[in-house]
Amino acid sequence: MSITEDHKIQLMYSMAGVGALGWGTSPHFRCASLLVVPKFLGKEGRLYVLTYVLASIYDGPVANVRHNLGEVVRSISCTVELQIENAKRTWKVSTAPLRKVLTDIVRNGKTLRKETQEVSRSFSALNEQVASKSGYNVRSVREEGEKRKASTQELYEMKTRMRCSYIIDESIKRCQAWFDARHKACMKKIAVPVINHLLCIPMKFSFLCHLAKIMHAWCRDKIPVDGNFGQTYDRVNDSVDSLNQDFSTELVIKEEHQSMLVGANVSHEHLVDEVNEQVALQGGRISTSMSVLRVLLSCTFIVVFASAYSYTNSYNQDVRFDNIYITRYFRQIDARRRKQKKRTLLPLRRAELPGYIDPYHLTFQPAETKNVMSELLGCLPSLIFLLLAFCLDYLLYNIFSAIRHHSFVEYSFRSSHHLEVNVGGETMMARLLRSTIGALNTSSEMVMETTNVQCLPEPRGMSRAQYQSCSIPLGALFLLCIVQVYVYRIRRVIAAFYFPKREKKRILFLYNEMLRQRVAFITVQRKRIIQKYRRHKRLEKPLLDRLGRWFPFLQRFLRRRCILCGLPETHNSVLCTTTSCGTVYCRLCWKDMAEVCFACCEDDVLSSDSTSEGEMGYAE
Repeated sequence: MSITEDHKIQLMYSMAGVGALGWGTSPHFRCASLLVVPKFLGKEGRLYVLTYVLASIYDGPVANVRHNLGEVVRSISCTVELQIENAKRTWKVSTAPLRKVLTDIVRNGKTLRKETQEVSRSFSALNEQVASKSGYNVRSVREEGEKRKASTQELYEMKTRMRCSYIIDESIKRCQAWFDARHKACMKKIAVPVINHLLCIPMKFSFLCHLAKIMHAWCRDKIPVDGNFGQTYDRVNDSVDSLNQDFSTELVIKEEHQSMLVGANVSHEHLVDEVNEQVALQGGRISTSMSVLRVLLSCTFIVVFASAYSYTNSYNQDVRFDNIYITRYFRQIDARRRKQKKRTLLPLRRAELPGYIDPYHLTFQPAETKNVMSELLGCLPSLIFLLLAFCLDYLLYNIFSAIRHHSFVEYSFRSSHHLEVNVGGETMMARLLRSTIGALNTSSEMVMETTNVQCLPEPRGMSRAQYQSCSIPLGALFLLCIVQVYVYRIRRVIAAFYFPKREKKRILFLYNEMLRQRVAFITVQRKRIIQKYRRHKRLEKPLLDRLGRWFPFLQRFLRRRCILCGLPETHNSVLCTTTSCGTVYCRLCWKDMAEVCFACCEDDVLSSDSTSEGEMGYAE
């Protein structure tokens, strides 16, 4: 909650005006204003200091524990990421040769395709020659092949014979055509009749061209075709077709994500985020609680002033409120009554001491001791909480420090390999093998070294100043519990200063009230003694008194007690002079009993003493 400077100034002026008006007009306001100081040193101040104790615990060991737990979360997440990164690197290093081989095969695929295309082009000339349809009768060859279901070898031999016969026939025709052309040229050259026929007769010998038919026997019996040409041709043709059609390379990498934990479909990033979110959520809740607590602290002054004003009103309205102090005026009343030979109250009896306080004694009195012990017990939870926070922080710090000092791990990965395949020769097959198997020629050397130094937790211990900043508010809290005794005394002094008449009335009421209680107590004690000793007609002495009666020499060692207040016997104690009685009274109780032993006195003494009780008188 933020307030602007102008509003702060206006609020300060308003409070100053209200304070000035209250101080000028109302003693209740002045008294309540001064009572704010002891209230701050009392229970309300302890509440304020308690909030500082909680804040110091939150800013000290709790914040340190949160920091150390955050370091653990960071260490776990870093370790998980480091393991994953190391696994990735190891996988990449181990598969690098294979990936390189596959990459080289894909890269050499184009070269291999060019080689196969060159093979196809080289084979195309032979294929055209074998598959050529020139030089023979296609129909006859087809009919003959279908009739005989001839193989490639037989078809090629048939085509070769037909082409051979075709060449011979063509040579005969060309030979005859040459003779005819020479005869015509001769006849044209020699223009003399008869002579030209005689001289050109040799040019009519075209029948000589038929001598070439002798070569048909050679074409039929000695055809120049190898016996395994057809099989070789079929195999090579199939291989070339396979190279052109089936060869292709493609590298496909499929990545499959696995869950980090078995049976849990969650990634390490998601797990780390969830842990960080939970830690941040808890820290946010604690921060919100501390913010609300600090806002409430800002309203503490109002609560303290209201408590001081409530004390002032109760002091003036209730005469019994905080009226347990034996003040100077109380002593003056008692001294005046002592001079008047009337019943007095001082010194107080043993039974009255726990209920009243003498402000002039610096030591703790029973009524104050009980209150101080209850307040100190109320501070024990804060002390226990602080000690638990210190122990938890110290324990976690030592554990995380031991983990940091003894959990250092160095990862070292070394990998090396060398693979070489040599393919000799310059043939097509050698080139093909070099393009494929040659991709296996790889060599690599990998050295990977990592440590988990960056993943080790870095715990933070509390310094001496932090321990002091946490212990000082708690020490102040215990000190306020002790100082509260004197603060309460000062609180009454301030109220008595502003309301002196009311203080006198309160003290007078306290004195008369204690006087009535004293008389009532004495009366009750007398009746108790009478019922115990007179009506039962036998003395029921304690065991020590019986031993003293039976063995008189032991009386100097046995300390008997007063029959009224129970104080041990001293040299000032009074012993009943009656031989059969032997009752012990302390000096004050003997005086309160009017120096009469009611354990053994006569009835007339009892009646005369009971009539004198009404003459005690009250203080005025």
